[in-house]
Amino acid sequence: MNPLSWSFRTYYFLGAIGCFGAIAYALYVQYHMLMQPCPLCILQRVAFIAAGVFFLIGALHNPKSRAWRRIHASLVSLSALGGLLIAGRHVAIQLAPSDPRAFCGGMDLGYIIDAMPLRDALTTVFKGSGECAKIDWSFLGFSMPMWTLVLYIGVIALAVYPAIRKS
Repeated sequence: MNPLSWSFRTYYFLGAIGCFGAIAYALYVQYHMLMQPCPLCILQRVAFIAAGVFFLIGALHNPKSRAWRRIHASLVSLSALGGLLIAGRHVAIQLAPSDPRAFCGGMDLGYIIDAMPLRDALTTVFKGSGECAKIDWSFLGFSMPMWTLVLYIGVIALAVYPAIRKS
């Protein structure tokens, strides 16, 4: 019953469930609460999906060697770190919405990627947009990107702990 003594596989299945649960909630917000995601929200979803897939692979593999466990933890952590950086940029845009460098063209991510070279598209996306600065949803005073920041920190902890602990 002690969560600190759970197996590597259990931690990684919980991590996968958590990541896919975050995606399910994002889809619920999009389709039932009718809040359309901004480009940074979509990139955060991609990071959650990647981390969830790596968690699931780690759980199915269930490695016994520390080296393999650390490889799985690294893959999950890199995905979550990418999401953490994206969420951090999103929070920065929300906290300073009057930033004159903010991009307010209202283009969606698909159009941006189709119309521009990848480097220019990523630069445009990370400048943010008027819709990225808008806070439509909050819980306990935190916006959704702030909560995803917290979730990414939890994902990293959930990936690293079982990989470094002594079995």
